[in-house]
Amino acid sequence: MEMNWQELLFSFFGGLGIFLFSIKYMGDALQKAAGDKLRDILDRFTTNPFMGVLVGIVVTILIQSSSGTTVIVVGLVSAGFMTLRQAIGVIMGANIGTTVTAFIIGLDVGEFALPIMAVGAFLIFFIKKNQIQNIGQVIFGFGGLFFGMETMSGAMKPLRELPAFIDMTVNLSEFPILGVAAGTIFTFIVQSSSGTIAILQGLYAENLVTLDAALPVLFGDNIGTTVTAVLAALGTSIAARRAAAVHVLFNVIGSIIFLILLVPFTAYVEWITGVLNLEAKMQIAFAHGTFNIVNTMIQFPLIGAWAYLVTKVIPGDEVLIEFKPKHLDLNFIEQSPSIALGQAKEEVLRMGKYSVQGLEETYEYLKTKSKKNAEMGYQLEDAINNLDGKITDYLVLISAESISAADSTRHTMLMETVRDIERIGDHFENIIELIDYQEANKVKLTAEAMEDLDEMFTLTIATVSKSLDALDTTSHELAREVAEQEDLIDKMERKFRKKHILRLNEGACSAQAGIVFVDIVSNLERIGDHSVNIAEAILGNRT
Repeated sequence: MEMNWQELLFSFFGGLGIFLFSIKYMGDALQKAAGDKLRDILDRFTTNPFMGVLVGIVVTILIQSSSGTTVIVVGLVSAGFMTLRQAIGVIMGANIGTTVTAFIIGLDVGEFALPIMAVGAFLIFFIKKNQIQNIGQVIFGFGGLFFGMETMSGAMKPLRELPAFIDMTVNLSEFPILGVAAGTIFTFIVQSSSGTIAILQGLYAENLVTLDAALPVLFGDNIGTTVTAVLAALGTSIAARRAAAVHVLFNVIGSIIFLILLVPFTAYVEWITGVLNLEAKMQIAFAHGTFNIVNTMIQFPLIGAWAYLVTKVIPGDEVLIEFKPKHLDLNFIEQSPSIALGQAKEEVLRMGKYSVQGLEETYEYLKTKSKKNAEMGYQLEDAINNLDGKITDYLVLISAESISAADSTRHTMLMETVRDIERIGDHFENIIELIDYQEANKVKLTAEAMEDLDEMFTLTIATVSKSLDALDTTSHELAREVAEQEDLIDKMERKFRKKHILRLNEGACSAQAGIVFVDIVSNLERIGDHSVNIAEAILGNRT
């Protein structure tokens, strides 16, 4: 019988595409249904490595992506919310959580895949309520998993007739290290361990590979999924690189242990298959789950050692952006609202320093186009938003207390200043996005335009910094200087717009470059406005 390679390849890769899309679609919907509280869950409940493992399992089940969980964890470590030891626990838990997909596939309800997708589609297109639509997306994605799996399995059936494929499976059985390499490489290509585990389940269900050939491939799948984290961590923060290194270490050591114990592990899977009367796909799911649970149990006591090791291997002091407030002590609110206001002011000044640092990172990004500066800018803006919420909540609690007229004036000034600093964060984020657009579309700014931006950035950063100094010292002289500098920023904005129009008329710059230039200038002018708002609040509050 002649092999129809076109039909086989189209069906296999089409099925794989449907499977990968469905798992992402379902994960995104689950994440939306859970709300934006995943980071809060990770922050609040990862009090120790054991809790980290449990939270890692839960969050990975919710978003259906161990890589996604690792990305959130890296952000939390960089933000000072979580220690590396806690992060290692979450990464271990994420490895366990990702095995749930294999168990879902092991249910083998492929014949109902299309009706399940139909139900999901009905909820998505005919029900307007967002929560119901999220549920519809989860159901549609769930059905899509099985539809993609069935399509792949059907495509792989003819391979049992192919002598070359039979020889390959014999080699995998005789040389387990080849299976590990195959699993690692294929997972790296597909960029989804769930996808490659699903393929392995399909191959095993169709009797295309034996159990002793399938298990080493399974180990390789777990190593392959770490490559994504390594690539994502290249060129990023030290915290990200250390977390990625732990991810690799954890899975490589686990695979080595299980390769050494391959014979007894194979016997265990055969034994549990007989005891529980497992279907073929569920056998792989149980093997996958056992691998990650036992691997976690073995390496959990070594968390401290792994943290120490990766810190030595990847040296350096991590620059932490602390999202958490440092000065907002709730005890002061009732005992002494006046002291509490002083604490709030310290936190507002800290938030303001982040805004200056964010502007400096944005300016560096404009000059160097280094993604490190952009990522730092985005993190600083995120920290500003977080502090905005925490400080505002604290000030609201103070307002419920009995405070003097002078303190009431200070309170109003701080509330307004927090809002202005938060808006400064929004504006430098806008500029980072404009530079992202410039890079993505290869937009070139003229040397004259860059000189103008250099001048305006330097003055704007100095103005914001001076407004914070004025707030810190309650200096009316500095506040008046801020107002004078803001007038200069306004004049600059008008002058640079006119110069830009001349360059456009002369054909010296493109329309796209003009849009980027004008929008950056406009955002800097608005930052100047917020700086003068801070200064005017001080000038209007003489005591």
